[in-house]
Amino acid sequence: MFTIAFVGAGSVEFTRQLLRDVLSFPELADCKISLHDIDAERLEVAAALAGLAGAKRVRTSLSRCEALEDADVVVNMVAIGGHTATLTDFDVPESFGLRQTIGDTLGIGGIFRGLRTFPFLEQLAADMLAVCPDAWLLNYTNPMAMNIQYLATIAPRLKAVGLCHSVYWTIHDLSALVGVPHDEVDFLSAGVNHQAWILRWQHEGRDLYPALDAAIAADQELARRVRVDLYRRFGRYPTETSEHSSEYVPWYLRHQSEVERLRIPVRDYTTISAENIATYEKTRDALAAGDAPPPLTEDAVEYAPQVIHSLVTGRKRTIQVNVANHGLISNLPEGAAVEVPATLDRLGVHPHRVGALPRQLAALNRGFLNVVDLTVAAAVEGDPDHIRHAALCDPATAATLRVDQIDDLVAAMRAAHGDLLPVALRSA
Repeated sequence: MFTIAFVGAGSVEFTRQLLRDVLSFPELADCKISLHDIDAERLEVAAALAGLAGAKRVRTSLSRCEALEDADVVVNMVAIGGHTATLTDFDVPESFGLRQTIGDTLGIGGIFRGLRTFPFLEQLAADMLAVCPDAWLLNYTNPMAMNIQYLATIAPRLKAVGLCHSVYWTIHDLSALVGVPHDEVDFLSAGVNHQAWILRWQHEGRDLYPALDAAIAADQELARRVRVDLYRRFGRYPTETSEHSSEYVPWYLRHQSEVERLRIPVRDYTTISAENIATYEKTRDALAAGDAPPPLTEDAVEYAPQVIHSLVTGRKRTIQVNVANHGLISNLPEGAAVEVPATLDRLGVHPHRVGALPRQLAALNRGFLNVVDLTVAAAVEGDPDHIRHAALCDPATAATLRVDQIDDLVAAMRAAHGDLLPVALRSA
């Protein structure tokens, strides 16, 4: 019997969406669902939602190893430190004058989110290799590039891929903007997670970029977005939202005039994180009262259910995945985490070789990956100096703060996150 283990199942709304999509496939209706979280209350809520979604075989466990037994696929969506750590990621840098929007991928927030996630990933990888060594790990936890590169470094035998819906929704929304059916377009996207690029985008052989140019020219408000500004300057459309994209380059967040011109929502993720807690509490309370939780309002269209369905049925699909770069993108560093197309089938996930990105796009990606590489090195080598090196090389941080301020900020963040960090990287 095919078994899917959800680690961090207390991310209730996302677990619910994934379960709905998994169980919508008739071939997966009888699969076993194994739910794990360290929060007993959240785990109980997740189990109730699994039952409402139609899962016939559900087991729950506060023990990760127990939850991983017999797993064919492990879905990771853990957020180490939760809302409290998220607020730290914003509040401490803000006290130094550093703006962030999402803080989960790059920048000071991304660096420390990665550092506090790595110890968990090390334990998860060890448990999987001991309990279910042939299982696929489907990672949703951010910072995606850092997490995938870390796993590839410390557990190269683990079959781990990172999944993110940003490319899907970019193509979906761009196609709607130019008036073509999303399911009829052909595209090629590659780069790094949250900073990949739509390299080709066509409908019935027709390049759709001219239609996008016309749409932007016809609506001045479209130009007031970071990703459109990046597209107009670098020649290909980025695959992540403007909120995210503003953090990965040096030109926007440091200038109040640019924040206003491009309508950048500073501290946006703190609101999203608080809303996630409110959604969970509303769902929990509804279940406790014997009521059905509020219905899901949009399609999840996530990749994990598609991967699982292809593993079970052999159906071939192409999706975007995050994996270590072994000859996939020739002008990005070997071993770095990259986002490329991949074919799915019964044998697994097969990334495609893309070749070279346009030079200007690879240049931006390399700057991004410098921060990723130094953050991973800090943990792998147990060298706290590399945290400072990562922050000094981070585009938005370096554009805003002096070098001495960056040193002080890193020290303040190490102290604030304390025991969540790897032992060798904690404050003395």
